[in-house]
Amino acid sequence: MRPLAAALLLAALPAGAALAEPETYRVTGLPPGEPLSLRAEPDANAEIVGEIRGRVLIFGCTNDTPSRTTWCRARLGRTVGWARRRYLTPD
Repeated sequence: MRPLAAALLLAALPAGAALAEPETYRVTGLPPGEPLSLRAEPDANAEIVGEIRGRVLIFGCTNDTPSRTTWCRARLGRTVGWARRRYLTPD
């Protein structure tokens, strides 16, 4: 990953977020064929910026969110957003 892209990802993590090397996770716990929404903010009402159907790179997770649920910072191709940790399993 380019240094600037890594810096932008880390800057977007809320205070208290776990900082970690990117890891590959896969979507689980959803009905077959249903994608996991990748959102602009760690909030279920935030704009959907992408859909995860298989695997995704995760850069850290936090529950320091308005809903107190755990969200993970994710990159899917060139799209960066937030995904619910509940539906992600380490690969």
